[in-house]
Amino acid sequence: MSKPRKSPDELRSHRWFGGESMRAFSHRGRWRQLGFEPEDYSGKPIIGIVNTWSEMNTCHGHFPERVQAVKRGVLQAGGFPIELPAISLGEILMKPTTMLYRNLLALETEELLRSYPIDGAVLMGGCDKTTPGLLMGASSMNIPSIYVPAGPMLRGFWNGETLGSGTDHWKYYTEFRAGKVSAETVDEVLAGTARSAGTCMTMGTASTMMSLAETLGMTLPGASSIPAPDSNHAVMATASGRRIVEMVWADITPSDIMTQAAFENAITVDMAIGGSTNAIIHLVAMAGRLQVELPLTRFDEISRTTPWLANIRPSGAYLMEDFYYAGGLRALMNALGDLLDGSCMTVGGTTLGETYADAVIHNEDVIRPMNKALSPDGGTVVLFGNLAPDGCVIKQSAADPALLNHTGPAVVFRDRADMEARVDDPDLEVTPDSVLILQNAGPVGAPGMPEWGLLPIPKKILEQGVRDMVRISDARMSGTSYGTCVLHVAPEAHIGGPLGLVEDGDLITLDVEGRILNLHVDAAELDRRREVWKPHRTTPDRGYVAMYAQHVTQANRGCDFDYLQAGARIDEPEIF
Repeated sequence: MSKPRKSPDELRSHRWFGGESMRAFSHRGRWRQLGFEPEDYSGKPIIGIVNTWSEMNTCHGHFPERVQAVKRGVLQAGGFPIELPAISLGEILMKPTTMLYRNLLALETEELLRSYPIDGAVLMGGCDKTTPGLLMGASSMNIPSIYVPAGPMLRGFWNGETLGSGTDHWKYYTEFRAGKVSAETVDEVLAGTARSAGTCMTMGTASTMMSLAETLGMTLPGASSIPAPDSNHAVMATASGRRIVEMVWADITPSDIMTQAAFENAITVDMAIGGSTNAIIHLVAMAGRLQVELPLTRFDEISRTTPWLANIRPSGAYLMEDFYYAGGLRALMNALGDLLDGSCMTVGGTTLGETYADAVIHNEDVIRPMNKALSPDGGTVVLFGNLAPDGCVIKQSAADPALLNHTGPAVVFRDRADMEARVDDPDLEVTPDSVLILQNAGPVGAPGMPEWGLLPIPKKILEQGVRDMVRISDARMSGTSYGTCVLHVAPEAHIGGPLGLVEDGDLITLDVEGRILNLHVDAAELDRRREVWKPHRTTPDRGYVAMYAQHVTQANRGCDFDYLQAGARIDEPEIF
């Protein structure tokens, strides 16, 4: 991977500021408006800090402080830091879903880095879709980049009980719907989980994607496990600022780091940590930006040979703060041994294997060694069948084992509004053996594929003491969720996928061991239904959502825009 070391006049920013052209004089002169003189930046790498902070993003409340730590590191190393605000995808408050805007963040990141005089980038993210969005954009631009993860918040507490964000919300809200706890209790539980800055402290999508960013080699060693309020987090941010300057001189780019082998390492770690189902969509999209093929079948092959080691909610018992004290991601990677390709390079300049070679497990109940694995195979599996010709996923580690091989009659909801209107109707024809179906919740149909896949169990079933049922949708679910939920069914119902042809009473078989999801309706009847089928609703004809619906790919292809994965990279801008 060694390349000739850059000289100052080979810096990308030199094209803007160097020489005696009319534009160079203009650029130098107008930067004085901001108080910058040529002595500040001439001959130095200009580092763009892509900051996804906003007061609407609950996960990134500490970023105003962390961006100063990054700047300090850049200055220490002889670079010149510039902050570039980018769209802030706040998972909690942004509707209908941040997934609708992940590609917009990726596009904005790419164009910020292309259009401005930036030599290297520090990517500041953590809240669910910010990690893949930033890495997708930086990969497409392919200038030296390093990722600074937000880190998880502190563990939650309420009435002597340890709480996990998201996971315990679902649990207590279910009990509220069942009439077992009060609204005041739910409010108190939610307050008890919001104790600090940082992302969800369960192994939800945020913690999963931060862990996978480190596995891919895009963070400094150990960066993904540090809790957001820990002083080591600020130390890591400063060190990342120092490191990006050296990366610019050495010309280390995302395509040097995120190789086929690196992505397969990420899949392996995802299975070992019991990671979010959303990771599959994001890894496929990220790999597509680098022309790396990641078919769903490869995820399943790796899942079958990778043990589940991280005893973290929602699948396990502990939280991310416990994971950090137990040795963090480096200890887990070390435990995986030969299942990882340790020769992959990282932004730190060492191999991945070197980053975890001396890491040890401090609590073997939190991070299990291989001989005490929670399961011999991975947390997530991929299913195919006539109901999901292009695949779907289920997080088996968070499901009821008794439901992993199940046949039952369908109860169909046409969309989210239909489900909200009828799910608690006492006259709903449903039993604990029923299979709940949500249609038209996919990338185009929703739009944006929201986290609606954790379908609520009908109230009359909750009152019978039942807390899990088989649920199937073309939606996603929060990585903090749990239950026997089949997700990401492709192709989605809205574009004519078989899921949209299911009717009440149809028998459906889920066979996780056999990797099968089948609809027991003969081909002739499906053909008859297909002839009269029509899209559930029209898609918007203006604005970003219209563009999204026209160009988004299906879940098995990462839900990226087709035109962002296609073709060669765009040329550098002309400086006239």
